[in-house]
Amino acid sequence: MGITKLANLIHFDAPESMCNKEIGDYSGKIIALDTSIVVNQFRSALPSHLKLSPLTGLFYRTLTFLEHDIKPVFVLDGRPPNQKRAVLEKRAQSTGWNSLQSSNTVSNFKQDCLRLLQLMGVPCIKAPGEAEALCAHLVKRGTVNAVASEDMDTLAFGGTVLLRQLNAKKDSEVKEYSLPKLLEALQLTYKEFVDLCILLGCDYCEKIGGLGPSRALKLIKQHHTIEGVMEHVNRKTHPIPPNWQYKDARKLFFETPKVDDPVLAWSEPDEEGLVQFLCKERPLKYMEERVRGRMRKFHESLSKRRKQREVDEKMDETRQSRLEDFFPATRKRKAESAAVEASSGRKRSKMK
Repeated sequence: MGITKLANLIHFDAPESMCNKEIGDYSGKIIALDTSIVVNQFRSALPSHLKLSPLTGLFYRTLTFLEHDIKPVFVLDGRPPNQKRAVLEKRAQSTGWNSLQSSNTVSNFKQDCLRLLQLMGVPCIKAPGEAEALCAHLVKRGTVNAVASEDMDTLAFGGTVLLRQLNAKKDSEVKEYSLPKLLEALQLTYKEFVDLCILLGCDYCEKIGGLGPSRALKLIKQHHTIEGVMEHVNRKTHPIPPNWQYKDARKLFFETPKVDDPVLAWSEPDEEGLVQFLCKERPLKYMEERVRGRMRKFHESLSKRRKQREVDEKMDETRQSRLEDFFPATRKRKAESAAVEASSGRKRSKMK
């Protein structure tokens, strides 16, 4: 879910903090992705009996990123915080799983995702807790250039650059959000912004009843903290949840993931390993032709891009050599001009 209606609030109250881009604009960039969000997009769009489909979806999407020279870093969820268990239970039920099926299936599926991504030659990191929190931490540290996610809580975790709709369509319109620009536009500190996100509604606690985005923003600007809002809000029209655990939610957003800086490395996909894993170790044998066909397209695209890069590098070298020729010539002409003037001056002096 992320943060309820935060995208709408930004659209109306801080449009200057977001911009539209194309997937190709991120060529050469390192992008962190919450693996579960990518997988769930395919799982929700496909029949539940096609259990391999999310894996093949992950395979296709990762190749698309690599074709655009994007360097993906996939992050797997660790142990979920206790505050999120109720939300996770609802999500499991919505997918047709009970909690026992969910825990067993998720554990096995994470191993499958890890193996697939290793065969594709892209780094995969396991977070100590929420993957979204680690993604935000990586972009704050400058380890990656941005986080790609559909959940707006990347911003609440302090992620400085969030990309939405970084999908597999070449003509897709990516929405880029900047946290520093957002705070400036809303005239909030980061701490005030986190409290605003909790008031809007997050995965970790309930929210004050009947409090919409505009009203929540106004109250935070006036009173700066949730505690200040609670003192002044009309509790009849905006009832406060009993035993409200907003402090625990706030702590989760502020907490820094306890991880070492990851060593990131990328390599070319292992085609034979992918065919073995996706097509022979799983029941969908008809997939082999499709996997190999997609890999052929990938290699052709990779070769084309490398040739284009070589052409671009040669053009840059040619331009640079021309510039180097131009500037010395200019300096030479200036020196000659100065010499001529000096010579003329001497001649004029002699004539006097």
